[in-house]
Amino acid sequence: MKHQKFANLGESCFSAALPSGLQLRVVPKRGFARKYAFLAVNFGSVDTTFVLNGEKHRVPDGIAHYLEHKMFDLPGQDAMALFAEYGGSPNAFTSYGMTAYYFSCTERFEDNLRLLLRMVTTPYFTLESVEKERGIIAEEIRMYEDSAQSRVGEDLFAALFAQHPIRVPIAGTVESIAEITPELLTACHRAFYRPDNMILCVVGDVDAETVRAIAEAEVAPAEGALAQRDYGAAETMLPVRQRNERQMSVSMPTFALGYKCAPPAPGMDTMRREIIGDLAGEILAGESSPLYERLYEQGLIDADFSAGYESVKDACLFSAEGDSRDPEAVAAAIAEEAARIRAEGFDRALFERLKKSALGRRMRDLDSFESICYRICAYYFEGVEYFRFPEAYAAVTPEEVAQFLAQTLLPERACLTTVVPKEESNV
Repeated sequence: MKHQKFANLGESCFSAALPSGLQLRVVPKRGFARKYAFLAVNFGSVDTTFVLNGEKHRVPDGIAHYLEHKMFDLPGQDAMALFAEYGGSPNAFTSYGMTAYYFSCTERFEDNLRLLLRMVTTPYFTLESVEKERGIIAEEIRMYEDSAQSRVGEDLFAALFAQHPIRVPIAGTVESIAEITPELLTACHRAFYRPDNMILCVVGDVDAETVRAIAEAEVAPAEGALAQRDYGAAETMLPVRQRNERQMSVSMPTFALGYKCAPPAPGMDTMRREIIGDLAGEILAGESSPLYERLYEQGLIDADFSAGYESVKDACLFSAEGDSRDPEAVAAAIAEEAARIRAEGFDRALFERLKKSALGRRMRDLDSFESICYRICAYYFEGVEYFRFPEAYAAVTPEEVAQFLAQTLLPERACLTTVVPKEESNV
């Protein structure tokens, strides 16, 4: 295995591409009792249209999330019960861009790891279990639909993007999941749950060669070609619509303001753009900015307000969101501040302080096993070695941040979505 030391971070990482195609990363943390394993699949909710063996497929919205739920079923066994027997604490999630399965434990690590690998690589979907899960997931969807925070974000994606599947909620809809069958789940597993489309990351006081041996024994090479994804026609930088309002049973309006961005190039440009976008958010409306202080003092935002950059497989945006008694006033203030910065620039000393602070937060995240695994895997799928982040921060200039603000925060690229208190009927 390749062993890299990152002296500036006090970290090291063992890496290998296994014969099956599975990527492996092991980050040793000597002296810790807790061990953490994270198996990520490059298959998220946006991957609903793809070409496999020359044939185009369109699967129901929400199928990646549905598949995540069903992967804990094994022939004649319940993976959750086995993890409990081995002292493991498992979980999983589906995002727009990936699906991940993970566990933590302090004992029987090797048994837990074998189970994780066997579970994720074993498709087992009975008609009875798939039908039973439909009701469970439908209730989860309804729960998200009742959340103002979830709805305002989903409304923003739908209003910004005309083609990209990020405009559809991760779990799909009650109607779309009604179309999911065991055969479709099996087809998606065959298309994407392949070792050459996955990465295993382990953090803790473990032996890297032992982890490698277990992974090689449990994971066989995939057959055939990897599916080619299709996210639709290239997006313009104009939103579908610039305003969207929804009424719900809330006491205070909540909002999401978004500006469409051009997608970054693959590789390190992805990491650099994320850093640039987040620093732009800090300079424009972060807690240290004059705008944040002014909006907070006026009672237009609260401590939950945030601004930053987000990118998911060719869908990129800069957003600001939170609760406000007057979302339109917040959106106008952000637009005015962006215009002022375009004309006058910003304090370079503030930029350096914010960059140093952001780098410090990222380095403190190395204390979190969960954060290390997630970021290593997410950046790997973007063609980036995560532990190069200090290099990326050092290279970002104030001119790049100023250019990002000038090119992105333009009135024609903006969309404001709101959830406002439901009007009471007089009937």
